[in-house]
Amino acid sequence: MTDRPDPIDHPLTPAMRQQLLTQLIGALEHYVFPETAAQLQQELRQRLETDGYGDILGAEQLAHTLTLQLQTLSRDQQLRLHYSPAPLPEIEPDAEPDSADLAQQQQLSQRRNFDINRVERLPGNVGYLELYGFEPPEFAGDTLAAAMTFLAHTDALIIDLRHNRGGSPGLVTLLCSYLFPAYPPLHLNDLYWRDGDTIQQWWTLPYVPGPRYGQPPVYVLTSPDTFSAAEECAYNLQARQRATIVGETTQGGANPGRGYRLTDHFWIFLPMGRAINPVTGDNWNDTGVVPDVKVPAELALKTAHLMAVTHLQDQPQPTGLHQELQQTQHRVEQELNQMRRDLISQLGGLK
Repeated sequence: MTDRPDPIDHPLTPAMRQQLLTQLIGALEHYVFPETAAQLQQELRQRLETDGYGDILGAEQLAHTLTLQLQTLSRDQQLRLHYSPAPLPEIEPDAEPDSADLAQQQQLSQRRNFDINRVERLPGNVGYLELYGFEPPEFAGDTLAAAMTFLAHTDALIIDLRHNRGGSPGLVTLLCSYLFPAYPPLHLNDLYWRDGDTIQQWWTLPYVPGPRYGQPPVYVLTSPDTFSAAEECAYNLQARQRATIVGETTQGGANPGRGYRLTDHFWIFLPMGRAINPVTGDNWNDTGVVPDVKVPAELALKTAHLMAVTHLQDQPQPTGLHQELQQTQHRVEQELNQMRRDLISQLGGLK
């Protein structure tokens, strides 16, 4: 830890530091785990009494330091403090966004195609859906329906969540609903909320606005960047044995919450709930989602593609398609082997 902030950091006064710590201690009253909250509060009070952060002179540096400390003590990757150079607006914690704010959010989301980044039919009639996030279903539902319509006649599906940082559990439920029959409904996940001591259940939907995907095999790609709602999607499908997870273990964030304004320039994402899977009785917070097939994230797509084509080779196919699948399998296998060699060469060059 340095005695002076980074030149681009914003100066921090003792009064700002004291106000932040006082507000942070109070906000932790709403943290999902009361015993952990009490430990964090005790640690912060001791630091406040002894001016334990007095050598931190930059606002960004303090936010980073406190985030590391909070995450280390709580083992919660979603507990994160942020600094805003611009003053933060005064917003009531439970206030609903007005229509203008919602329209602006939808417009910004639309410019990203609601984080539905890529939809493709790969060789061998394997579908590919890449999601960079899970936008609210009221924003993304129609675009997801269009994507699932495009993919409806493929013989296997790859869902790429390697760069997905999470978002709406509602869209997770909608996507999962496409992959299961309409009836009987399946219990996907529960969210326990400390405030109110309530449980919010998530079940597959009896109606989806596009064609259901039926029974073809599904592969979900993960990486250390896969986080939060994206992890829930992978975990739900893995727990129900509906998908094979391919790639690397995810980051591990299973505690939903909301932003909480602390001062004019500091806010915290405060987990106020936790996921409880009805099949496992647990979640992925401490472990991340562990893949069924562990490969470097860079190789996950080719690996899943090869697995899909190999699986299809073993299924009854119309005349002539076995030879086409065999050729596709051979080509994908060659490409995967070349990628392995390239990756090994790159790793060797880094030594």
